[in-house]
Amino acid sequence: MTVQLDWPLDVVDRLTDEARKRGLSLDAYLLQQVLEKESSNGAPNDEAEKRRKRAVAGARILEIQKRVKPDPEGWTSRDYINYGRR
Repeated sequence: MTVQLDWPLDVVDRLTDEARKRGLSLDAYLLQQVLEKESSNGAPNDEAEKRRKRAVAGARILEIQKRVKPDPEGWTSRDYINYGRR
């Protein structure tokens, strides 16, 4: 399929430079950029999925911290980290 776009010359030059930096043709670069964006059916892209997974992991860590009892010797998490570095 062929798509023709009528864009300003400065935009085309900038995109061509970006494509060249990545070792791609302008066509391949534009296709890559389009495919990286959210698809038309609303499916999340890779970055959105990574952010979602990080948020879930952060929430799980906070839940675990609520259940953990304080150390009887008074050590903090930082103390354990520093002890492990020795």
